[in-house]
Amino acid sequence: MAQHYVYRFYAELKDYKPKIWRRFEINGEKTIAELGYALMIMFEMQASHLFCFNENVRGASLAALRTQFSEEQIQKVWSKGEWDDFTKNVRYELPFGDSFLGDNERLEVANRIKLQQISRKPGWKLTFEYDYGDGWEVDLELIACEKLEVSLADLPCVNEGEGVGIVEDVGGIPGLEELAKALKKGSGKKYDDFCAWLGSTTLDLEAFNKDDMKFPLEEAHARL
Repeated sequence: MAQHYVYRFYAELKDYKPKIWRRFEINGEKTIAELGYALMIMFEMQASHLFCFNENVRGASLAALRTQFSEEQIQKVWSKGEWDDFTKNVRYELPFGDSFLGDNERLEVANRIKLQQISRKPGWKLTFEYDYGDGWEVDLELIACEKLEVSLADLPCVNEGEGVGIVEDVGGIPGLEELAKALKKGSGKKYDDFCAWLGSTTLDLEAFNKDDMKFPLEEAHARL
């Protein structure tokens, strides 16, 4: 059995309570785009909208410097602008016409760069954005990265989690919160409207079963 870098991530849907999260593993040969497709499966996203990853390089660089230097020393060097090109935040995205980047951002094509080409350091953080209208965000942190003898047929895989994930086109976090309140109440006009829209009366937003993700992840792995 061959050795591969195995990345263990913690991922959490941003700004929603109770927490919807996953702990999962994926191999380092996967591209950033493939990481995105795996996340969509884990959080019940239908891959019907645009997505990207954002890496706060500038913030991470400053945090690392603050462990060794005073604020005065950092600002003295930082203010010269000599590090600007090296500390631009990175946006990993699939090309789709014009990309609108900020002055402190640079673009990397998500299907051309592999995880192991970027970082293997625990603590590495990314934010996954999906459906720019609804504005879903999932925060990721690399917990560990080890070179192991493993079958790629077993990756990616979900180890733990809570919550069912998102509901497509519900209106982002505010819409999901409104849906959760209606489902908890279990009656009334909003409940009836949501159930009619969903085509179901049995949705449980707190449900989680890692085994339900095994086949979709295997199927996606075979296609990619």
